Amino acid sequence: SAPDATMVVDDYDEPPHAAIRPSPPPPPARSALELADVQLAFQKLATGTLRKMVKRGGVRPDGRSSTEVRKLAISTAVLPRTHGSALFTRGETQSLATVTLGDSSAEQKFEGLTVGAGAKRFYLHYSFPPFSVGEVGRFGGAPGRREVGHGNLAERALAPSMPTAAQFPYTVRIESLITMSCGSSSMASVCGGCLALMDAAVPIARPVAGVAMGLLFDESPAAEHVVLTDILGLEDALGSMDFKVAGDKDGVTALQLDVKCEGLDVPLLRTALAQAHEGRQHILSKMLEAQPGPRSSLPSTVMRITKRKFDPAHCGAIIGKGGETITSIIETSGVENIDLSRSDGVLTITAKTDEAVAAAFARIDQIVADIGGRTAMPKPQAVVGQSYTSEVKSVMPFGIFVELLPGLDGFCHISEVSESYVRKIEDSGIAVGDTINVVVTSKNEKGQYRVKRLSDGEGAAGA
Repeated sequence: SAPDATMVVDDYDEPPHAAIRPSPPPPPARSALELADVQLAFQKLATGTLRKMVKRGGVRPDGRSSTEVRKLAISTAVLPRTHGSALFTRGETQSLATVTLGDSSAEQKFEGLTVGAGAKRFYLHYSFPPFSVGEVGRFGGAPGRREVGHGNLAERALAPSMPTAAQFPYTVRIESLITMSCGSSSMASVCGGCLALMDAAVPIARPVAGVAMGLLFDESPAAEHVVLTDILGLEDALGSMDFKVAGDKDGVTALQLDVKCEGLDVPLLRTALAQAHEGRQHILSKMLEAQPGPRSSLPSTVMRITKRKFDPAHCGAIIGKGGETITSIIETSGVENIDLSRSDGVLTITAKTDEAVAAAFARIDQIVADIGGRTAMPKPQAVVGQSYTSEVKSVMPFGIFVELLPGLDGFCHISEVSESYVRKIEDSGIAVGDTINVVVTSKNEKGQYRVKRLSDGEGAAGA
């Protein structure tokens, strides 16, 4: 028989005989476009059903009205060892926010294509583990685009309330860990982060809260649009807008708007902002019931930061050669860190106890007293292009340090210790204590000198 035919036996004939009949054609393949059309039609049906349910019945999927915020549960100081902590729960969305306070060494450094390099005294990290939505997946590692975006939004919302460095010298880091999520975890991070700041005694200017607004858009001529306050995950999926609004009782500090429809006009946005203001006032009132304001004193686990201004001319004596003096002060007094600004003479000490701070300042005051409390002797200066007979002070794998003048060093790279190629610094035969002739080739903005070794036949005019 033909390969595309099938064998059929007619059982009503005697004797039976075989008849050849062609196979029926296969059913047409379902196209991806048809499947997408079905999905789109189903989503429009679900959205329309939800809109009618809220518009005509006044009830949302969880039983709330269109302007009602989900039930709130707030606790502060939930973790004993953190500097500040808060657990903020709104419906099935929850943020565990923690605050860590540090000195200038804890600032977050960054580099940008347009803004260049810099450091932030306040930053917020947002973490969204898979278990928060009932999923299994990898947790940790580099944050994804969603985590970075939500963290930046929450950080921008809280930043206008943060104190200046003069008011509060600490670097502030907030971490928002989302433990469960069903709508607007970024706004929960704003609320939880604000509560944790107040728990850590950070003197914020005013409390900040956030809420996500939704829209059930009606494309029919009736235009029965419905604006929703504090949307669920279902309402976000079926709705036409996700409008996050954060601010204090008087104004807005951050906005983010995602839309999935055309025709979003100014009256709709005004309605959304007005409802957001009402919802934000409700959330702020509940937050202030749990934490009326910043605590009056820092937790005992926070490092103490003390500042004092000295004459910038004394900075060299306080720091010492190669930082020896200031390192010795840190080690003997028991402080955690000492930072001294050469430009304005502001000295910052970070320590666990007041006793350690007092010991460090006593040592520094003695150093200043030893130089008479007056302007220190000017630091010697070398002349670029001038040659000097110098003593080798140290030999490193990458070069040598020489003393150009009393109290003034210069660096000679391994490539410039000899006219011939030197593979290892030991091959040069230079040792500590040797006297060599060098010429100053450059001086950088920090006052550091770069030198080149001269051959034996070349003299040193500055010797």
